Amino acid sequence: MKIVISTQNAPAAIGPYSQAIEANGMVFISGQLPIDPLTGELVTGGVKEQATQCFRNIRAILEEAGLTTANIVKTTVFLGDMSLFSEMNEVYAQQFDGAFPARSAIAAKGLPRNCMVEIEAIAVR
Repeated sequence: MKIVISTQNAPAAIGPYSQAIEANGMVFISGQLPIDPLTGELVTGGVKEQATQCFRNIRAILEEAGLTTANIVKTTVFLGDMSLFSEMNEVYAQQFDGAFPARSAIAAKGLPRNCMVEIEAIAVR
């Protein structure tokens, strides 16, 4: 059985997908763009500001599911260019206490809305 998780505190899906799905105690969070849910616009600034907003959106979805970033076991970071990795990594390191989740980070040309970063996550209860 799967449960759709949705919150107005994160950007609405811009296509035929859910913000997150829970199945068997695992929460699969769709890739979060650096969009401010209040304005529907990309945040201004560089990759640090964009990564920070991605995590704000992830935390909002986790909160709706009754979880925190401590429940994240895997992330995938999509970067518009690998030259952004170091700056994104600074922000990423600040998002977790203790053991970091497993992670993949890849360059992906043409991210939605021409953003610099998109982050997806898997969390467990």
